[in-house]
Amino acid sequence: MAILFDWYEVPKPSDKQEGEKTLHPRIKLNGSTSTDVLRRRIQSRCSLTETDVSAVLDALSHVMGEELAEGRQVHLDGIGYFYPCLTCTEPVTVDTKRKSTKVKLKSIKFRADQALKTEFGVLKVQCLKGDLSFKKITNEEIDRRLENYFRTHQFLRRTDFQSLCGMVRSTAMRHIRRLRDEGKLENMGGLMQPIYVPGKGYYGNN
Repeated sequence: MAILFDWYEVPKPSDKQEGEKTLHPRIKLNGSTSTDVLRRRIQSRCSLTETDVSAVLDALSHVMGEELAEGRQVHLDGIGYFYPCLTCTEPVTVDTKRKSTKVKLKSIKFRADQALKTEFGVLKVQCLKGDLSFKKITNEEIDRRLENYFRTHQFLRRTDFQSLCGMVRSTAMRHIRRLRDEGKLENMGGLMQPIYVPGKGYYGNN
């Protein structure tokens, strides 16, 4: 079984549009594996019962959370390193008051051990499109897809836009910013959790 992928173009800043854009492979995930499946597979490889495995996984989650909350990196032998990353809830400058209150957890990053990479085995891949003659989606096509989308949906999230237009996060955000500047989309949510609705006069909002 091969890993399925396609190619996407990395957008360049407006001042660097000359020349060909760089292509990068983007994996098409083959579903997901649930904890129940993992629990049964782990149990089949050791003397623990499925209940024991559940208890260990639950305890591991709590202990890792406590260690990460103390700013520590957590290493699981044969798996990899977990470490916390921070971000700001709003733009912060030297003159910002109470800077520490503007900081929150962004994500838990992961860096795999070589042992886990070795378990991956020999990489087998298959390109979904077979060649590079793909057509870049136009702004007009994006408008058409949003028009159809808002006929059956009241709001749009960034992940919805990505799926609708087949874009990576950075490209989707660039188009969303453009659509907001043009008045075609409005953010009715918060800064960190935006929810977009059609601007007045667009996508059925008359």
